[in-house]
Amino acid sequence: MLPPLLESSAATKESLFINGKWRPAVSGETFDVTNPATGDVLAAVAVAEREDVREAIDAAESAFAGWAALTAYERADYLTAAHDLMLERAEDLAHLMTLEQGKPLKASRNEVRYAADFLIWFAEEAKRVYGATIPSARADQRFLVHRAPVGVVAAITPWNYPISMITRKVGPALAAGAPIVLKPATQTPLTAIAVFKILEEVGIPAGVVNLVTTKNPRVFSAEVMDSTAVRKVTFTGSTEIGKVLARDAANTVKRVSLELGGHAPFIVFPDADPVHAAKGVSLVKFLNTGQACISPNRIYVHRSIAPAFLDELTRRAGRLRAGNGLDPTSGIGPLIDESSMEKMENQVSDATRHGAEVLVGGGRLTGDEHAGGNFFQATVLSGVTPEMQIYREETFGPIAPVILFDDDDDIIAMANDTDYGLASYVYTRDLSLALRTAEQLRFGIVGINDINPTSAAAPFGGVKQSGLGREGAAEGILEYLDTKLIGISI
Repeated sequence: MLPPLLESSAATKESLFINGKWRPAVSGETFDVTNPATGDVLAAVAVAEREDVREAIDAAESAFAGWAALTAYERADYLTAAHDLMLERAEDLAHLMTLEQGKPLKASRNEVRYAADFLIWFAEEAKRVYGATIPSARADQRFLVHRAPVGVVAAITPWNYPISMITRKVGPALAAGAPIVLKPATQTPLTAIAVFKILEEVGIPAGVVNLVTTKNPRVFSAEVMDSTAVRKVTFTGSTEIGKVLARDAANTVKRVSLELGGHAPFIVFPDADPVHAAKGVSLVKFLNTGQACISPNRIYVHRSIAPAFLDELTRRAGRLRAGNGLDPTSGIGPLIDESSMEKMENQVSDATRHGAEVLVGGGRLTGDEHAGGNFFQATVLSGVTPEMQIYREETFGPIAPVILFDDDDDIIAMANDTDYGLASYVYTRDLSLALRTAEQLRFGIVGINDINPTSAAAPFGGVKQSGLGREGAAEGILEYLDTKLIGISI
C-alpha cells in the first residue's frame, strides 16, 4: 500500500509534472513499478515520449527569465520551505522509498534527512553567488565579473539513492536561477513524484521544475541533446551511459556534470586496528546492499593483520540478515533487479574458479520470506587476485573482496590501478602515512579512518572515468552558473 502522499491519480497515470500541472503521457501508455523485495506491482506511471519531453523543455525555457529575475533570497525561501516540508513528511517518504527501492527503513530515513540537507544548504548558497571587480590597464575602463544562471537544466537521477540524488541536483539549479527538467530512474519514479509534489506545494512557479517519467531513457536523452534550449546536463549513473551523454552533449556544446561509477580501494595498513577496520568495511561495504558508487570494491589488508580482520568481517557479514526493508530485523535489503543478482553470481563463480575462497555467504536467497524478491547473501571473499572479474568490475552488490598485501608491495600503485577514481579509504594510526597516501591516491574522495566522507557541505565527485564536476558544497552551485565579463568604458 502506498503512503498517503501518493494516494491519487497523479501517482499512477498522471505522473508527468509539466508547466505546473500533473498529466498523463500523450500516448496514454504506462509502465509498472515493482517492489524488489516482493515483486509486487506498486503503481503504474506514465511513459513519456519525445513530445512530452519537448513540452517540459519548452515550459522550463519559458519560466527561465522570471525565475532568474527573482532575488537570491526569494529563491532561497522556496528551497527552505521545501526543506521543511520534506522533513515534515520524512516518514512517508522513507516508507515509500523502502517499498520502491528496497533499502531498510532506517537507511531510508537517513537518506530523507540527507536529501533535505541539500535543499537548505543551497538555499543559503543562493545568497553567496559572488562576482568580482578586476583592475584594468586602462584608466577609463572597469571590469565586472558576474555569475549568471546557465539556463535550462536536464537532470537524470539513479535508483540507488532516489531522493538525495534529486535534491543534490534540483537544489543548486534552483538556487542558481536555472529551471530544471528531471527524469528519474525507471525503477524509482514514485519517490521522484513525491518530491515534486513537495516542490509544487511550496509554490514554485509553473515551469521551473518539471518531471518526466519514462521507461525509454533514450527518448528523454535524445530530445534533451537535440534541444538548443537545454544548456546543462547533469547525470548520476554508470560510466558507460555517462560517456554516451558526454559525446551527445558535444553536438550543441552543453555543459555536463557526470557522477559515474567507482571502484574504491580500502587500504588497511599493518598498524591499523584490524577489528576497527573490519567494522568500517562492513558498514560501508554493505550499505544500501552494496549498491553505492562509493562502496569499497577492493579491500587491501596487510597480511600481518589479515586473520583478525577476516574473522571480524566474516562475523559481521554473517550476522547481516537479508530481508524486506520494512522488517526492522533486516540488515540489508534486496538488490534492485534480476540482472544485479546474475552479476553477483557471476562474480562469485569467476572468483572461486580462479582460487578465491567464500568465507561467508556467496549465493542468492529463495523461498519463504525471500520468494519473489532479489536477495543475495552478504558475502566475503578472500584470496582475491587481479585476474578475477571482481578485481576490475564494479560490483554494486553485497560482496566484499579481500586482497592481502605485504611490505614489499606497492600498495599505492595497486590502489590506483583502475580507470575509476571516485572514493577511496585508508585505515592507519600513522598521521604522516595517512596524509602521504591520501595525496598519492588518484581519487576524488579519500576517507582516512572515515567511512562516510560525504555531506551537503562537502564537494562530491570523482576523477578519471568516475566523472566530471562536483556536487554539494560551494562548488555545487558553480556547476549551474556561467561566468559573464562586463567591460565598462568610463
